[in-house]
Amino acid sequence: MTKLAHRPDFYDEVRALLNLARQKAYASINFAMVEAYWQIGRRIVEEEQNGKERADYGAFLIKELSRQLTGEFGKGFTVANLKNFRQFYLTFPDFQIGYAPRSFLSWSHYRLIMRVDNPKARAYYLREAAEQNWSTRQLERNIHTLYYERLLTSSKKALAGHVPEKPSIAEFVKDPYVLEFLNIPETPDISERELETAIISNLQHFLLEFGKGFSFVGRQFRISTETSHFYIDLVFYNYLLKCFVLIDLKTEKLTHQAIGQMDMYVRMFDDLKRGEDDNPTVGIIFCTAKDETVVKYSVLKDSEQLFASKYRLILPTEEELAAEIERERRMIMERRAAYRAN
Repeated sequence: MTKLAHRPDFYDEVRALLNLARQKAYASINFAMVEAYWQIGRRIVEEEQNGKERADYGAFLIKELSRQLTGEFGKGFTVANLKNFRQFYLTFPDFQIGYAPRSFLSWSHYRLIMRVDNPKARAYYLREAAEQNWSTRQLERNIHTLYYERLLTSSKKALAGHVPEKPSIAEFVKDPYVLEFLNIPETPDISERELETAIISNLQHFLLEFGKGFSFVGRQFRISTETSHFYIDLVFYNYLLKCFVLIDLKTEKLTHQAIGQMDMYVRMFDDLKRGEDDNPTVGIIFCTAKDETVVKYSVLKDSEQLFASKYRLILPTEEELAAEIERERRMIMERRAAYRAN
């Protein structure tokens, strides 16, 4: 038996130091290459401007630069890639200002984000990908499923007409939620228990879709009074908002009975489980569709603790999602007009 066998913790510490050093070296090299691509894009734009009297100068410049760089440095400097470097600089002209938090992001991250047309959405994906350590796969999914746009469909945020100084649950609730990773077909015979079990089996993916700051507390969470027991489908805690978040799963459209039930759960949870330092409990009803009449004439209209969001079990196209978000936006605008009129 070797001496190291008596000190496995010693080996683990040394291994951790080496792994950390490799990660730092990789991150440093990664950012150095991303920065180089931005600098190349800047020089291409500057050189194009110097030769602007020739209409075809830009195309000639990139083609010739690609030929020379490929000859000396090998693959990676195709005409398409050089055009990407150029677009990188044009999309992020202030890339080097305050770049430290973004050094985690790879070239693949930036290449995905710079194809987003909306500047506000680009800024959001840039910030969240860096802060939440999104992989390129997660980033690509969030862009494809219009993650940013779905966040903006919160009716309470729209009705308020401004962004609150402190984070509110309205900034975290999306509509709709896209749950294609559950691998459940969109059929009418799915049960709520099957949906709940699938979420638990894919909890990591669900938390990524649910949003930042959420941690899982329990399923079929029991709250009891002197005479009765009640079971809440899923309970989470958001450490950013410092509040419990209850989820009630429905495999049908939103009903006033479901709203009343969630309202009771939230009130009971506030009374029986909420800690002294916790903010008010929030309830979200997951449903397949929403009747705006039910929303308008229920406690959902004025409550800051109750939300109803649709969910999709298949990955819709961007066009389908955009159309659904636009329908939601129009209804929000109508409710806003009615709210102001009253």
